[in-house]
Amino acid sequence: MSKTKRRIRAQRVRPARLGGRRTVLVAVTVVLAVGILAAFALLHGGAPGGAGSPASSTVPAAGSGFGTLNGRWLRPDGGYVLEIRNVDAGGKIDAGYFNPQPINVARAEATREGSTLKVFVELRAPGYPGSTYALTYDPRRDALVGVYFQAALRQSFEVVFSRVR
Repeated sequence: MSKTKRRIRAQRVRPARLGGRRTVLVAVTVVLAVGILAAFALLHGGAPGGAGSPASSTVPAAGSGFGTLNGRWLRPDGGYVLEIRNVDAGGKIDAGYFNPQPINVARAEATREGSTLKVFVELRAPGYPGSTYALTYDPRRDALVGVYFQAALRQSFEVVFSRVR
């Protein structure tokens, strides 16, 4: 091969590897997905329990307990299921969490602020070292809306759980 051909061959631009592009594409996709979910939650639910929320007859009266929270709740963005089996009068929740296998629920409790029901769930398992859900019951949508804190990544995500019928 002549020197000229070697020089031309060496000067050719080789295509970039796709690995770096894929990583950026995946990161951008994840960020967009989280943004879309957050926008959806805000547009379709507003601030649950906030000043703009209409009063609803499905919110239990102050003395009636937390029975409205009982049931299976699905987080459709990942197929996660929060199962609230029972809530005692003090607010302690007997709950299960599935992804799709059971994940240990270290602590789960319900509180009431006026007519607003709130749920707090702490997970303790490999991959979930103290991850938490801080949720508010939205009676208009029959949904649990709030924030998931992923402790391993130290990131928070807006989430919605819909009741499974």
